[in-house]
This record gives sequence, structure tokens and C-alpha cells, in this order.
Amino acid sequence: MKSLLKLAPLAALFSFQLAQADAAFLARPDVQRYIDEQVAGGQFNRPELEAVFANVELKPNIIKILDKPSTSRPWYQFRNSTVGEKTIADGVAFWRANAAALTRAEQQYGVAPELIVAILGVESHYGRNTGSFRLVDALSTIGFDYPRRADFFRKELTEFLLLAKEEGKDPLTLKGSYAGAMGWPQFMPSSFRKWAVDFDGSGHRDIWSDPDDVIGSVANYFQRHGWRHGDDVILPASVQPGPQIDQLIADKFNLHYTVGELKKMGVTPQSPVADDVPAVLVPLETAPGVTEYWLGLNNFFVITRYNRSTLYAKAVQEIADQLRQRYLAGQAAAQP
Repeated sequence: MKSLLKLAPLAALFSFQLAQADAAFLARPDVQRYIDEQVAGGQFNRPELEAVFANVELKPNIIKILDKPSTSRPWYQFRNSTVGEKTIADGVAFWRANAAALTRAEQQYGVAPELIVAILGVESHYGRNTGSFRLVDALSTIGFDYPRRADFFRKELTEFLLLAKEEGKDPLTLKGSYAGAMGWPQFMPSSFRKWAVDFDGSGHRDIWSDPDDVIGSVANYFQRHGWRHGDDVILPASVQPGPQIDQLIADKFNLHYTVGELKKMGVTPQSPVADDVPAVLVPLETAPGVTEYWLGLNNFFVITRYNRSTLYAKAVQEIADQLRQRYLAGQAAAQP
């Protein structure tokens, strides 16, 4: 007990220093310029913005995370950590519990239930891992103390403050990832304002705790980005090695060629597909030194709009396929 009492003054001092640091943040010239710009834009008044920024707590550990060199994992490692039995089992349970909303989303937006469920499984494990950072702290830290991405994140900070105002939320209470991604689908604030929907008619778009709004919002996102109901996502292919293949691999996020054009460049589909279909070549390292090739079609490209990673898109596709098989098998078994 004595040792705890001795620590109490230190804790009080630390809290006092933290409060001083936060007050200093509000007084910073760059923060004041930002407030001036927002007030001049007519969407906020000065007292409401000052009330927010007086309570911002900068998170230097976020900068440390952003400064860590990124390491690219091969597909076989990424798959093992992403496409797991728990994700599939919990996804089927989520599908069963929200079947009505998923069916309605498919009817309204033309997006298959298994895709929506797969996205939520990868992004937040069906709402279990949505992030513990206050969004205003995360966005302010990067927006004002990380020059390389400052412009983008200040825009996202503005979008966040606007969505909080539109939805009647306290911006100091909403939480998300260290990079400002929010809710079950991990939307950035600008994505929320563009594509989140009030799917249950409650009057609010709640991607933090309302499964209906989460489902509708993901479906709307994919419809608006060009998802084609019933189309294939990715097909196996073989290649004839050469400089043209290296060029195609570097062009991994674009649909610049049709299947017919890719055939002339040494790519052969291993499943039936029309020559006029746009496609992108996707290499995947399935074991050390072993590469398989695939043709990503329009729907694969759309998944990479959600997360700019071919590994992510392939994982989502595999999870979705397994979810559908497992769900339909369960439905068939339940029939009398």
C-alpha cells in the first residue's frame, strides 16, 4: 500500500503533463490554421472544433507503427494466417443469424451474401476486432505529425468530424484502428460518408453495432464499385515466361487487357472464359519458390478497390467460396 501511495503523486504529475501537452496541441499554429479553414468553409463553428481539439490526445506510437518498414509476405504465409477454420465457422454462424438482411442486400444491391460475410470476417472477425484507438486521436496524430500522409489524413479527419455531426455522435467517443478505419467493415471516414447506408431505417448509419447497416453498407460499396452478380472472381492460368509476363505482373491493379490479348502475350486460361473479358494476371507463391498464376476478372479487381492487395482479394474469394459451400451444406442437412 505504501508503494502505491508513493506512486500516486507521480501519476498525478503525469496526468497534469498530459493535459498541458493536449492544451498545447490546440494552440499549435497548424491546428489553428486547420480550424480557421474549417470555420471559413461554413460547416463548423470555432467553439465546437476547439472543444474537440482541446481533448485530443496525440498517440506517438501510431507514428512508430507507420514508420516500421513493411514486409511483403508470400501467399502461402498470408493464406495460412487469414483463411482459417474459425473465420469460416464464425462466418457461417454470422450468415445464419443475419440471413434476412443478407438476402435483402443481395436482392437490392446484387452482391452475394458470402462476399459480404467474407469481407467482415477478414476486416474485423465479424465485429470482434474493430480497433481501440479514439478516431479523433488517431486521425489528428497522423494528420498533424506525419508529414508524408498529412494531407490525406487531415481530409479524413474533416470527413470524420462531418460524419460525427451528421450522425449525432460525440467525436471523442468513436473508436477504430490506429489508421482511422471504423466499425465492422473498417471504412475510412470518407468511405463512410460516400457508401455507408441506413439499411434498417433507424435514421442513422451505424457500422459499429448494427449488423443490418454493416451488411447494407458493404453491399452498397461493392455495387457502387462495379460488382457483377454471379460472375467469376478469379480463374487458374498458365504462362510462358518472358519479359511480357513481368510487365503484366507489375500491372496487377489494372484491367488493361482482355483475355484474348493476354493469350497473345503467353497467358493461357485453364477454365472457360470469353476472349473479350477484361482480366489481370495474378501470381501467387504457393510454396517457397513455387508460383501459380491466375486471371483476376472484374470482381477480383473490385475486391482490390476495398483493399489494394491481390493477396487480400484472393483470401476473400477463398473464404467466400468456403462459406457458401458450408452454409448451403448446412441448409441441405436441415431439410426434412
